[in-house]
Amino acid sequence: MATAGFGNKGHFYFFGPICVAACARDRLARVSHRGRCRLSRISSFMNELLETIDQRPNLSGAEAQIVAAQRASRARPVFLPDSRIDFGRAKSAFAIALHMHQPLIPAGGGDLRTAEIVSNLKYMMDHPGIGDNHNASVFHWCYKRIGEFVPQLIDEGKQPRVMLEYSGTLFHGLRQMGLNDVFDALKRVTCEPRYRHAVEWLGAPWGHAVAPSTPVQDYRLHVTAWQHHFASIFGMEALMRVRGFSPSEMALPNHPDTAYEFVKTLKDCGYLWVIVQEHTVERPENGGGLERKHLPHRLVCRNSRGEEASIIAIIKTQGSDTKLVAQMQPYYEAKSLARWELAGRQVPPLVTQIADGENGGVMMNEFPSKFMEGMREATGSETPAMNATEYLEHLFALGIKESDFPAIQPICQKKIWDRFAAGAGPEKMAELVGQLKKEDHRFHVDGGSWTNDISWVRGYDNVLGPMERVSSLFYEKVLKPGIRHDDPRFRNALFHLLCSQTSCYRYWGQGLWTDYGREICRRAEEILTHDF
Repeated sequence: MATAGFGNKGHFYFFGPICVAACARDRLARVSHRGRCRLSRISSFMNELLETIDQRPNLSGAEAQIVAAQRASRARPVFLPDSRIDFGRAKSAFAIALHMHQPLIPAGGGDLRTAEIVSNLKYMMDHPGIGDNHNASVFHWCYKRIGEFVPQLIDEGKQPRVMLEYSGTLFHGLRQMGLNDVFDALKRVTCEPRYRHAVEWLGAPWGHAVAPSTPVQDYRLHVTAWQHHFASIFGMEALMRVRGFSPSEMALPNHPDTAYEFVKTLKDCGYLWVIVQEHTVERPENGGGLERKHLPHRLVCRNSRGEEASIIAIIKTQGSDTKLVAQMQPYYEAKSLARWELAGRQVPPLVTQIADGENGGVMMNEFPSKFMEGMREATGSETPAMNATEYLEHLFALGIKESDFPAIQPICQKKIWDRFAAGAGPEKMAELVGQLKKEDHRFHVDGGSWTNDISWVRGYDNVLGPMERVSSLFYEKVLKPGIRHDDPRFRNALFHLLCSQTSCYRYWGQGLWTDYGREICRRAEEILTHDF
């Protein structure tokens, strides 16, 4: 008799009569006849995308194809059929993710107004005597080395796991520089059946945009642009296996309307879960911190009109990110934990960390040996490495559902919901937010990120002003009239819009980087004014 195992909204995985040989253990996924039929239909979405169009990366035009492919792929688990993890024996587990990013900057020449838009990595290579630019060659290796480490470990009989998140601007910059060896290495662990179960790709906003301070319609464009770009490099089938999302700077909106749109965008684009920073969320019942941070949660976001959207949240705990990942601290923390109760079952907690994959001496120098050592030691142990989707699929196979996960919401929202009449609308919300700011200087709706030391809003009017003008122009001249997404004018304007919204133009403070940001905005505004 068939059973429904993965029963959560929008992600229903059906288990029924076995039609393929069972994997190593009975608890692994059993693919049903229905699932096999779905797989045959998936082939219709496998038309591959061009990587470059009119000398720009492919960022738009295949939205319908991608949505259809994502929806079709939800009928089957991604990693469970090939997982060799003894989930019933594991007392705990750990996951690491590597975030890789380089912005695009107008620095390919001496005159800022006419300089070619190039990768910051190229600028580093061309100017090795400035700051830490001499690290550029090491960065280059960092971007491809997982494609070397994983095959080596698997060929040794080990069970490595790693999650990867690369910005679209990094993809474009690497290709623009002719660093094709990076893509060759990554394609091996992304596409080859022998290795791909060990590597989970995470979606991201294409231009490394900060969600709380990026207009919601633009953020959606970042999300879909990344999907286009990734599929054009690694194939549509690889994109169909991307279930998790990593927001740039771990930035989570906390204004109710923005947070709702953020989650809705991710769900509409086919994502099952999102990684969130521990201190950017709170418990709805009391506004306090999380009690069992190493279990999945359910991020629930309501807007001022009373609409609700939710998505699974994997919690990244606080700490010095690069140092913790470089030294494989999640593994050693997980070793100290035992099984926790969830929905009436005992399950292993998952300790999760994400860090820049190339920055800092620890990631450049310490990570390779520690990663290899940790993965070798964890293989076959009671504390295995697991990727987040693989872990969730094991939970779902036990009958645990998304609704069983504890609810959380963005920080500061309890203060809002305690005084806001459900569905009262944006105007009433604005009034209440203003009042709460007057009453409590700690209250804000700027959102949260990996650090509390940096605001992505305060002190950057000279950049945010031009960004807002470009966004408004793009809406009025492109989105509102319904310009086709495969129109060359659309693609060119979109490229500049997304480039202008990278967090780097604010992260590095006032000076050259804010100049870069304003110059990109000037070019985008000029394109929107003259081409439409």
